[in-house]
Amino acid sequence: MIHNTQKTYILAIESSCDDTAAAVSCNRMLLSNVVANQKIHEQYGGVVPELASRAHQQNIIPVVHEALKQAGINKSQLDAIAFTRGPGLMGSLLVGASFAKGLSLSLNIPLIDVNHLQAHVMANFIEEKESTNEHPSFPFLCLLVSGGNSQIILVKSANDMEIIGKTIDDAAGEAFDKCAKIMGLPYPGGPHIDNLAKQGNALAFRLSKASIEGYDYSFSGLKTSFLYLLRDALKQNEGFIAANQADLCASLQHTIIETLMHKFKQAVADYGVKDIALAGGVSANSGLRSAFEKFGLENNKAVFIPKLAFTMDNAAMIAVTGYYKYLDNNFCNLALAPYARVSL
Repeated sequence: MIHNTQKTYILAIESSCDDTAAAVSCNRMLLSNVVANQKIHEQYGGVVPELASRAHQQNIIPVVHEALKQAGINKSQLDAIAFTRGPGLMGSLLVGASFAKGLSLSLNIPLIDVNHLQAHVMANFIEEKESTNEHPSFPFLCLLVSGGNSQIILVKSANDMEIIGKTIDDAAGEAFDKCAKIMGLPYPGGPHIDNLAKQGNALAFRLSKASIEGYDYSFSGLKTSFLYLLRDALKQNEGFIAANQADLCASLQHTIIETLMHKFKQAVADYGVKDIALAGGVSANSGLRSAFEKFGLENNKAVFIPKLAFTMDNAAMIAVTGYYKYLDNNFCNLALAPYARVSL
């Protein structure tokens, strides 16, 4: 990979799920990061794909306009356009991809397709003017935890990552959201569980932990265990959930974090890396962040965790990933189609 001494301006577009996001970067330095949220999905208890794609169509032009405005540059100064190719909701991805293709064609500048999962890892390399700009050194291990993925990734370089462990069924984020829904908590359930867990006893209830060889995860058994716990308890006491909500959340969160960290600790010991990183939407969880930092401190590892704004879906992580691909002249053509499912 070459080192770039010139100023490279990249417009990044992220539309993989229900947030329409655009960012502008100069090399790794973030100049703007704009996100339009879609509140409409809360009443349905989950993202409705058709509504999401329609909202992206309404939001994408004003969001890109605002990102350029906040960055203080004109679209004629852009050197490339990066966009999320997948994985994600196909209808949502098509809106972002189509817009990116049209703009790159009109400006006659390169187009860069970005893997959403790779971008979550690369969120640890975003630079901001007010930050210390410290980043992991290659190779390092990253624990990527989101609504759809729970992975342990060996990051050899910006464009060379190997998944050494993954969930064989449900992801940790899905377990959070599904169990929150069972308790009647609003969508998305993860943040609500995090807040309630701070008030509860993490050892109040014992929940199932999957026993799988290697670095792979499984959370389907945990969800079933939680469901059966509530089912049996509600037969005896209809007010069980309301009376034990904080303890239930604390026990659930504790079990998920213990499961995630057990495999990750094993991988760190086996691979002998000096730096460790966290990424993905569930990396916003305060309990997981604390457990990760504690492990790093106790084992003399350099710990890297993105700021909260970069844990969720955002275009800043697409921009920094696009920049590294730009350095490698790794561009794509206009015929490239989005993908709903893909690995790294």
